[in-house]
Amino acid sequence: MQQSTSFQVYNASAGSGKTFTLVKEYLKILLSSSNTYKFQQILAVTFTNKAAAEMKERVIENLHTFSNKQKNDMLPVICDEANLTEEIIFKRSHFILNAILQNYSAFSITTIDSFTHKLIRTFAYDLQLPINFEVEMDAVSLLNEAVDVVISKIGEHKELTNLLVSYSIQKLDDDKSWDISKELKDFAKIVLNETNATYLKDLQNVSINEFKTLKEKLQKENKEIENLFKNWK
Repeated sequence: MQQSTSFQVYNASAGSGKTFTLVKEYLKILLSSSNTYKFQQILAVTFTNKAAAEMKERVIENLHTFSNKQKNDMLPVICDEANLTEEIIFKRSHFILNAILQNYSAFSITTIDSFTHKLIRTFAYDLQLPINFEVEMDAVSLLNEAVDVVISKIGEHKELTNLLVSYSIQKLDDDKSWDISKELKDFAKIVLNETNATYLKDLQNVSINEFKTLKEKLQKENKEIENLFKNWK
């Protein structure tokens, strides 16, 4: 026996009426229920603030039109697909619209980012996050702060200290400034590139000592190549 499912996928190109379809489905859920506050049990998420605002606006506009017993292109579609009469839609729209306007914060048509932020803030204590945490949208500034924190650990973390000091000495040997902060901040930007995600994940299990061993190996090979060129001349 094949199991039925309420999961539906709408595959549509730009300008083909996706918003109309989504608003229609949202209104069908609202108007098919005798519960005036059904909207409090529905979560609609979009990708952008503009799309969320547009969908909210269209839902309100249609409910306002129906509550005034006026017809539009949406009405016959909902009547047909939800098997509802115009009178029932007009009546329910009036009460639903008032309920939404009086409880607008529960009218959940929002972006994925806003929803996840609200969810994380609700469970901040369980996630061991500061209650007053803030979301930083400037990724470069965040990386710069992270690098500054790493540099501040010099003298506290032995392996990290040796590694950074060795890097500074190497820069001096190359006739460059000993200040490593700029190079580290520039290099840290690779985490912003999605194509590097897989490689960075693989490096999580590599220890500092393994990096040091690899560095020594590469330096040795470079020295051998330099000697070959000298002898070739």
